[in-house]
Amino acid sequence: GHFTWEKYLKETCAIPAPAHCFKQSYTPPANEFKISMKLEAQDPRNTTSTCIATVVGLTGARLRLRLDGSDNKNDFWRLVDSAEIQPIGNCEKNGGMLQPPLGFRLNASSWPMFLLKTLNGAEMAPVRIFHKEPPSPSQNFFKTGMKLEAVDRKNPHFICPATIGEVRGSEVLITFDGWRGAFDYWCRYDSRDIFPVGWCSLTGDNLQPPGTKVVIPKSPLPASEVNSEKPSMHSSTKTGLGHQQGQRRRKTGKKRGRTTKTLIHHPMPTPSKSVEPLKFPRKRGPKPGSKRKPRTLLNPAPTSPTTSTPEPDTSTVPQDAATIPSSAMQAPTVCIYLNKNGSTGPHLDKKKIQQLPDHFGPARASVVLQQAVQACIDCAYHQKTVFSFLKQGHGGEVISAVFDREQHTLNLPAVNSITYVLRFLEKLCHNLRSDNLFGNQPFTQNSHMQRSHQYDHDRYLPGRSW
Repeated sequence: GHFTWEKYLKETCAIPAPAHCFKQSYTPPANEFKISMKLEAQDPRNTTSTCIATVVGLTGARLRLRLDGSDNKNDFWRLVDSAEIQPIGNCEKNGGMLQPPLGFRLNASSWPMFLLKTLNGAEMAPVRIFHKEPPSPSQNFFKTGMKLEAVDRKNPHFICPATIGEVRGSEVLITFDGWRGAFDYWCRYDSRDIFPVGWCSLTGDNLQPPGTKVVIPKSPLPASEVNSEKPSMHSSTKTGLGHQQGQRRRKTGKKRGRTTKTLIHHPMPTPSKSVEPLKFPRKRGPKPGSKRKPRTLLNPAPTSPTTSTPEPDTSTVPQDAATIPSSAMQAPTVCIYLNKNGSTGPHLDKKKIQQLPDHFGPARASVVLQQAVQACIDCAYHQKTVFSFLKQGHGGEVISAVFDREQHTLNLPAVNSITYVLRFLEKLCHNLRSDNLFGNQPFTQNSHMQRSHQYDHDRYLPGRSW
């Protein structure tokens, strides 16, 4: 019942875009970066500037980056083999100078000292984990109707099933399967935001399921005709990884994390038996000013804890602030700290624990609980073990685990206090024999150098009134 490309291509009588259409490596590059590593990156809002960036999220072969001196409102994503990221020192070696990011939040004259403090004692991403960017295809080989995987630019932490809606010179129109046209976008054929079918299953990234309004032709093509143009990556979706790409299309009412965009149902015309070229139906949005009734989200596709949950907006917070005003985030918010030097017990991999952030939150209590529990599952030697200690709850966030060649999900209970979160985690860690793994205060054995600068000003400590 889970989304798999092989079944979906047959149902939609579609063909995947061949791998040679894309500016992507035929074998996806390994992602050996870690949270808090520093590197040089082009400022996406001012591409003539090279800035210092910190890795604040990882998913598949992509990095979530934050320019030092900027805020989390301007985070962006880059592939590990992007030419726009380089090791520290590359800019100087080529005769350039590191620049403050656009919108630098301190006085420009303080940039040299800020740069010195930022790099002093920081963990630099080693040269060996950077990859050479693949070459561009010799021309635009895409055809209307071809299927692919594409970054949702309005929610760039998502990669979704998509269709080539139109080809115009060196550009292609990316339309997202089962979603309104509001998410569509034009891009060059050699964009790094589009991938062959099966890319996510190879990189371990989460492929979001299609929306609910997917039209299935009544007269499917013979299987041999559909499979004739499979790219080399497509066969990987037959493995166990293929089962974790998403939930049933019939039940998915929206992409995870979208609380303000709901789907309006319109009757769809039945497609004719002639499916060449295949054009995916565009979704019409609601009339301006109309109110939309929110749909109930059943069994949403889980996403990884380091990337799925929006952080509080720190764009209005001074760089040296010790707290975040409660108005800057949804209340009530909590923050749970991770004891990386504590005992991880026999079930959790200590090396994976070290790659986690120093804390989860500040965010809503239910979100922080989901992040912490999902982190335990992701760091387990056997995810089934951690999953067995959890019971189905109601009203909370969704966590997921992959075992027995399938993806399993359950709802955590709805929580609204740090006390409940700590009690829940304490019981889970006791079962895992990894006591004292979480707390509501920074752990003193972590030196100041191990904590990021953002960690210091992200603490939520307004009188301990959680």
